[in-house]
Amino acid sequence: MASGTLADEIRLKLGELSPAERKVGRVMLAGYPAAGFETIATIAERAAVSAPTVLRFVGRLGFRGYPDFQAALRTELDERSASPLSLYESAVHTTSGDEDDSDQSLLQLGSRLFATALTQSLAELPPHDVNRATQLLADPKRRIVLAGGRFTHLLAQYLGLHLMQLRDDVMFLPDRDVERTSVLAALTRRDVLVVFDYRRYEEDKVAMAQLVREQGGKVVLFTDTWLSPATAHAEVVLPSQVTSPSPYDSLVPTMAVIETIVAAVIVSLGEAAHQRLRLGEDVAQRVGLV
Repeated sequence: MASGTLADEIRLKLGELSPAERKVGRVMLAGYPAAGFETIATIAERAAVSAPTVLRFVGRLGFRGYPDFQAALRTELDERSASPLSLYESAVHTTSGDEDDSDQSLLQLGSRLFATALTQSLAELPPHDVNRATQLLADPKRRIVLAGGRFTHLLAQYLGLHLMQLRDDVMFLPDRDVERTSVLAALTRRDVLVVFDYRRYEEDKVAMAQLVREQGGKVVLFTDTWLSPATAHAEVVLPSQVTSPSPYDSLVPTMAVIETIVAAVIVSLGEAAHQRLRLGEDVAQRVGLV
């Protein structure tokens, strides 16, 4: 099994599956994760395949049977809904007998965890999603609207401020209700909503993603490896590992993904990005901002 989620594994396997097995995979992804807890008969009926095809599908994922597949999904959901408090209490329980809690050991632990999480995040990004995200964010005919969550609004601002230096029509979703409603209501098929949503997922992000898709727009989703429910409405999904030495999810790997996307957008825009940067620098100097 890969180190990501079952949804990641299914997406990666789709190209290797038989046509009938691929139907099962698409049914699972369309209703993920709830679909994984339905009966074999229900999945088979929804996919218009036989029950043995469903069993072959879970076997192709590396499971001995359907119960093993569902057990793995339950474990994933427990991790997916973990809060900083539950992670803290789990860490305290796990390490209560450890004697080596020095600053040096934490530095070594952080070095190992961050390096592994960053490497895995970049290695496991689907190239077609990276390419599609680049196309959408570099398209001058599209308007970009960015929205983050409790902590991840910082990531939305980081990406947005870079994009503003490279192209026109980039904005942040307003905080105030009236303004936010106005912007969301005006989104059309030319708009791209960039959403950051990580575990303890926020319901408004799912609703916004669904709304934009219904209005014909595109959604680029940055999320963790357990996948925000907004995944069901996203054109592009860019998951990152969140492992850290503290009870809080790390945003370090996501920062690396963001900077990789920014680099790709710069390459895609070419001379247009260069001219935009030059213009921004000239304006900033004239008004005394640099």
